[in-house]
Amino acid sequence: MAGKRTTLTVRLRRLAAMLRELRETAGLSKEDVSARTGINVTTLYRIEMAQARPQRRTLGAMLDLYQVSDKMREEALALLTDALKPGMSHAYEGAVSEVYATYINFEAEALSARQYQTSTVPGLLQTFDYAAAVIDTSMPRLDAAVMESRAQARMDRAVNLTKDDPLELWVVMDEAAIRRVVGGPATMVGQLDRLLEETKRKNVILQVLPFDAGAHPGMAGSFTLLDFRNPVDPELVYVESMSAHDLVEGHSEIRRFGVIFDQLRAMALSPRDSAVLIQKARDEIATRAESTG
Repeated sequence: MAGKRTTLTVRLRRLAAMLRELRETAGLSKEDVSARTGINVTTLYRIEMAQARPQRRTLGAMLDLYQVSDKMREEALALLTDALKPGMSHAYEGAVSEVYATYINFEAEALSARQYQTSTVPGLLQTFDYAAAVIDTSMPRLDAAVMESRAQARMDRAVNLTKDDPLELWVVMDEAAIRRVVGGPATMVGQLDRLLEETKRKNVILQVLPFDAGAHPGMAGSFTLLDFRNPVDPELVYVESMSAHDLVEGHSEIRRFGVIFDQLRAMALSPRDSAVLIQKARDEIATRAESTG
């Protein structure tokens, strides 16, 4: 019987990094640890890569070998306890991919998100009807219950923008995202109304990259840069494409996407002019619908 998948959370990634650093500080290889604790080398690799949660006794054996202080032991055990708690994606893990479930968990604990969206409205800012239409169009054979669960996941993620310590969101979206009528005129008008409301939030910056900006560095696809409150948690990039979604780490990749985002926001309209363009697109769609209705 297949085992239950381990969906990555911020705490599990932090614990994995701690254990990797402790082993390296102790001057031990994975093979050394395996020989002295009986823990399989493959298991050690998966634990240090945050692909598996260690059992409490496994973690204890590792901490004993590394001769950690009582304070460090308490911290590691606390991280394991927190890592065992369901993340925000728990209710949707049967309906969404493992990478997307991981992204949902990380987004819920992020300090800020810088996002470029190439053809659709960002998930955090979507209405249910718009989200359902996007999912139904891109995955036409998807079971209706799964589609509804995926759409609801996007709705529930929006709490990140309204909680006591809200996510700071900076979005640059291509003009195509506000011009393409998704789900019919009524759905699209409702979606654009939602965007106009979101521009009033102090923690949301929304810019539109107009068609007349020409070629730009975001044409390869959408992406999101996540920054975290705790300085020990490194930044992440969530990359979206037609073929796959992926979470990317590493200073060079983070820096590359950061530079791309800076170029995109420099090429985009100002937040105020973007709101004007969204209002214009909204009114044009509503007027066309009335004239043909």
